[in-house]
Amino acid sequence: MEFSRLGNSGLTVSKIAYGNWINHGGKVDEDTANDCVKAALDVGITTFDTADVYSDTIAEEVLGRSLNGIRRESIELCTKVCHPTGPGKNDRGLSRKHILENCNASLRRLQTDYIDVYYAHRYDTTTPLEETMLAFADLVRQGKVLYLGVSEWTSEQITRGAALARELNIPLIANQPQYSMLWRVIETDVIPTCQREGLGQIVWSPLAQGILTGKYQPGKPLPNQSRANSDAGKPFFQKLVQRWMSDDVLTAIQKLNPIAQETNLTLSQLAIAWVLQNPAVSSAIIGASNPEQIRENVIASSVKLQPEIMDQIDGVLKGFIEYDPSKTG
Repeated sequence: MEFSRLGNSGLTVSKIAYGNWINHGGKVDEDTANDCVKAALDVGITTFDTADVYSDTIAEEVLGRSLNGIRRESIELCTKVCHPTGPGKNDRGLSRKHILENCNASLRRLQTDYIDVYYAHRYDTTTPLEETMLAFADLVRQGKVLYLGVSEWTSEQITRGAALARELNIPLIANQPQYSMLWRVIETDVIPTCQREGLGQIVWSPLAQGILTGKYQPGKPLPNQSRANSDAGKPFFQKLVQRWMSDDVLTAIQKLNPIAQETNLTLSQLAIAWVLQNPAVSSAIIGASNPEQIRENVIASSVKLQPEIMDQIDGVLKGFIEYDPSKTG
């Protein structure tokens, strides 16, 4: 496993992080989830990512139980707050009330005294940013949170948030955006802003939610055990099907296989390695429905792709890559 510093902080993270968005409490049973976490630890993954809202809070509970007994200082535990976690009018957003209550709830579910990186899961236009950042600052000073990050914020939002955070002496150190060969909307504005403000990228969906594994074949039905066929992923995949499930896109992705073979990688390994070639990316989050997927994909952490390989990938996917920065969030 390779490691990197996160933004301008002193925190070191594994270049492959393990995330449990859909799988824990959703697609896989808890025994398999435990096996996946054990496999992640065995291959050297130290960074674990979850959120209060994943699987209606169950994902945090499962991850907490899976990590029980592991030396806390040996891992980086990251979670998030913003999305609705209940029916109440204050069970959402980045108000002081929701942030403080949900942080305490996440700590209980994760069975830990502190969170290494606590993310604002989205930007909340209904709450003053000053209120949000003051609440986060209080959590840091209470020792419940060590570092702060944001997820799917625009360049302008990051700039404003980072300025307030500096004033409060609790700098933002991480941004968690979607990023893959197909989805590059952060390259134009968000990454330059983060580099200026000192935030590292811990990116989600490097496999475009499984599209870049090559398992979805043009003109063929969805595989039975795929995320696209999972109840846990249906809301997200309704949008994904429209974006990437056309035969033209799937045919182009199949054309990446010879490039992967040329580099002695699987298509999944190639896609994850591609993300990690960007020097702004500190870590890429992967999920797994079985331990073997983790053992396979972690190989990407040490892969160096030659410029000609990167050019070949761009050529194959030309016309299907999304660059529009307005689609952040």
